[in-house]
Amino acid sequence: MSTVIENLLARKQKLVEQLEKAPSVEDRDKIEHQLEQINTALDFLDRPGPKSAE
Repeated sequence: MSTVIENLLARKQKLVEQLEKAPSVEDRDKIEHQLEQINTALDFLDRPGPKSAE
């Protein structure tokens, strides 16, 4: 699971860099939407899940 989180964090970093250089409001909106999706995924992955019965 840590690979998924690492990939999401790497993607988030790239999007933040793109956001700083985004030429139009439309581009920034698209990037911000993607960042929201990544943050949601990270929040979901960070939540403690139910304990599995072993």
